[in-house]
Parts: sequence; C-alpha cells; structure tokens
Amino acid sequence: MERLPTGIPVLDRELDGGLPAGCVVALTADPASQSELFLNTFAGVRETLYLTTVRSADAVESGLSGSSVETGDPVVEAVHGEGPIEDARGFLPSVPDDGTVIVDSVGPLEDASTPRYRSLLSDLGDRVRETDATAVLHALEAGGGRSRNRVVTEQVADVVFDLRTVVTGTAIENRLAVPKFRGGAALEEPVKLKLTDTVSVDTSRDIA
Repeated sequence: MERLPTGIPVLDRELDGGLPAGCVVALTADPASQSELFLNTFAGVRETLYLTTVRSADAVESGLSGSSVETGDPVVEAVHGEGPIEDARGFLPSVPDDGTVIVDSVGPLEDASTPRYRSLLSDLGDRVRETDATAVLHALEAGGGRSRNRVVTEQVADVVFDLRTVVTGTAIENRLAVPKFRGGAALEEPVKLKLTDTVSVDTSRDIA
C-alpha cells in the first residue's frame, strides 16, 4: 500500500514511510498544546484543502503564512453557520488527488446527531479513498469532557495520533502515541517530541 509522508521525519520512520493513502487520521490533543504545528506541517507536504470550523479563514491563512514550517499554499475554507455538516460535505468534491484535507477542528461537527455525523465521516472516507488522499481530523479534548461523538471519530479513524502535553515545574514534555493504526502496526511506545516552531525529536533524557 502506498505511504504518504507526514512531513515529520521521526513519524515517517516509525510508520514505515508515512500514512497509508486513503486513510482518515484523528489527531487528539489538548487545546493548550501546539498541535497546530502538526496541521501546518501536514499542509506543507501535499496539495491541501483546509476546512476551519472555529477560526475564520483569514485567521488560518495568517497563521499558516506566519508559521516557520513550510506550509505550501493550501486552500482554506470556513465551515460555519447553522449547518456545518452540510457545509463540510459540500467541500468534499474539492479534496485534491493524492492530497490532504484537514478539518480544524472536528468538535463543531461532532455536535451534530450521531447518524448525520457518521454519514459525513463515511462520505469523507469514501472521498479520500477515491482520491488516494489523507484526511486529518483535529480532535481537541474539550475542558468540559469528551464531545458527544468523539467515540465515533475514533472508531471511524484508520489512525489515531494522541498528543499529550505535560507541564512539570518549568519543563514541558510532549509525547505522541499512536494507539491505533488500521492496516499497520501501532507504535509500542510514545515518541517524545520537541514542539517549538517545528516538530522534532526531543533528545533530552527522561528524569525519573
């Protein structure tokens, strides 16, 4: 199966070259983490459709242009209004061949009824398989608990990236686990990452 590089060398090495073409990825993370660095990096690897559900398209474009990572020239579209499920579905024909579609974040879509949300994810999965693309669902962990359909997101996703950020004193530790990898091997151990202006391996030693 063709593998599509993520743009993050340590991940590509661990995942035997990257993500399978046609897969749906859920990136779960705390809102205070720098998970947007992952999205910016993913956007720079291939032609990208970036759907924003919370920020304005202008805000996303400004963030991408100001990023220190190579973000390419993604098409940014806002998914807002009273019918975000229908809005998002309307953009599916624009998913580029061999490209990437980013949904940032998936939370407002998860607020829909389970049948409608599951139908959207099914259509998204069909579309990325048709185009050999990759879909990345930015699934932030809300402070008030899991969203009503987060379990659906994780069930449908072919791959789950779980970014955990722990602050201990003055130290910030970021670890990326890959607990689910349909069609491949999940990582046995989390990868310790350094998130500054880019995503890189944290080579500092663990302190017991």
